[in-house]
Amino acid sequence: MMLYPNSPEAALRFLKFVNASPTPFHAVANASLRLEKAGFQKAKKDDWEKSIHPGGKYFFTRNQAALVAFTIPAQWKQGAGLSIVATHVDSPNLKVRPISKRTKSGYLQVGVETNGGGIWHSWLDRDLSLAGRVVIKERNGRYKSKLLKIDRPLLRIPTLAIHLDRNVNDDFKFNQESEFVPILGLLESQLNGEKDDDEVRELPPDQKASNVQANHHSELLSLLAAELSVVPEDIHDFELSLYDTQPATLGGINNEFIFSPRMDNLVSSFCAVEAIAETSSLQTFPALEGNVNCIALFNHEEIGSVSNSGAESSLIPSLLNRLSPTPAALAQSVSRSFLISADMGHAIHPNYSSKYEDKHKPRMNGGVVVKTNAKQRYASDAISTFIVKQLIERKGGQVQEFEVRNDMACGSTVGPMLSKIGIRTVDVGNAMLSMHSIRETAGSHDVQNAIDLFSAFFEDFAELDKGLTVD
Repeated sequence: MMLYPNSPEAALRFLKFVNASPTPFHAVANASLRLEKAGFQKAKKDDWEKSIHPGGKYFFTRNQAALVAFTIPAQWKQGAGLSIVATHVDSPNLKVRPISKRTKSGYLQVGVETNGGGIWHSWLDRDLSLAGRVVIKERNGRYKSKLLKIDRPLLRIPTLAIHLDRNVNDDFKFNQESEFVPILGLLESQLNGEKDDDEVRELPPDQKASNVQANHHSELLSLLAAELSVVPEDIHDFELSLYDTQPATLGGINNEFIFSPRMDNLVSSFCAVEAIAETSSLQTFPALEGNVNCIALFNHEEIGSVSNSGAESSLIPSLLNRLSPTPAALAQSVSRSFLISADMGHAIHPNYSSKYEDKHKPRMNGGVVVKTNAKQRYASDAISTFIVKQLIERKGGQVQEFEVRNDMACGSTVGPMLSKIGIRTVDVGNAMLSMHSIRETAGSHDVQNAIDLFSAFFEDFAELDKGLTVD
C-alpha cells in the first residue's frame, strides 16, 4: 500500500474488503472472518440459548447472504435493549440466468437479468467476471455451497461503434433484454453463418432434474469446475453475478477519494463490522453496561428487502425474542432499543448542483450525513437525530444534513421498515457520487467518520439515553 502515502488507514482496509467482496456471499464471509479474528463465536443453531452467555461475543449468518453480530454485556438481563447498526450488502448487479446459454452471430453469450436500480450504461465496455456461490457434489457424496470468484476478465458488454450509430452522443438508449447480453467468447464453427442455437433447448431423455449441463455453455461450466477443483458434472446449481474486475482504489490529488464498485452499501457494512470488532476488543469492553450491541448486514435492500435474508425478514425480531422471550421483557427491550440505519447518501455534484435542495448539499469528507424526509422515506426524527448528533460530537466529528427537493422523489433504506417494530431509528450515511454506477466515488476520510459514529454508539448510547426524557 505504499502507493497511498499518508492516506487514511481505515480507507485502505476498506479497499481490501470491497475488492474481496464482489457479492453479498463474499461480503458476509469476509465479515465473518473479521469477527472471528476479534473473538466472536458463531452461535449454534440447535442450542442457541444455551451457548449465549453474558460477556460473550457472537454472530450468525442466514443463507450465506445476511449476518447478525452482537455482544452481551457482563451484567446483561432479559429486557435489555439492542443498539443496532443496520446496513445492507447487496448492490445493483447483473445475475446469470438459470438458463444462460446464448449463441448468436458466432459469439458465445451469457444470459443475464438486471437486479436493482443500476445505472446500466456504466456496465458497458467494462472488464467483467463472475462471482457467487455454486452447489457442488463432494467426493463423499454430500453437497455443499462453495463461494467462487474468478479473478480475471471473462465477459464484456460491448457498445456499438459510433460509425454505426451516429446519434449515440445525442440520444443514447439501449434495450436491456436484446442489447445488453454479455459476450463470453467466440464459437469458431459459427463464424461462417451457421444457425444460432439459442432458440431450441433439447434435453437428453435421461437427464436428471438436478443436472444443469444443458442450461449453460459447456465452456463456462468447465471453467467454473476448474476453479472449484471438481468436474463439470459435479456442479448442480449456482447463483452467480457479474462484477467489474478493476480493483477499488484511492484517487484525487490528495487521495481524498475512493473510486470503487459497490460502495453503496459495503462502506457502511465494513464500518459496522470494524466498529463492533474494535469496541469489543477494548479493555473497557467488560465494563460496558446497558444494551446489547448489534450489527445487522442484510441482503436484497436494492430490490425491496423482502426475503429470508432481507430487512423485512425475521432476523431482528427473532433476535429480540430470543434474548427477551417473555412478552413483558420483549416490550421492555423494544422500548430501550435504538437503530442506526446506515446507507450511503448523495454528495453535492458540481455539474448538477441544481438537483439538490439549496441548503442540503453534503460534501464528501465533510462528516456523517443525517438523512431526513417528512414522508418517512427516511426514519429520522428530532429525537433520533439529536441522539446521533450527540454521539458524533463525542468523537469530535461533524454532521451534515440531507433532504431531497420537493419536486423530486426520495429514495429509502432499511430504516423505515425496521422502525415498524417500534424501535427508535435514525437514517445516516456517507456522502458519495454516482450512486448505483458500476464505479462510484466517496470520501476516503469518511470511512473513519462512520466507524467513529458506530463506536461511540456502542460505547456511549446507554449513558446518553439515561439522560433523555421523551415519553
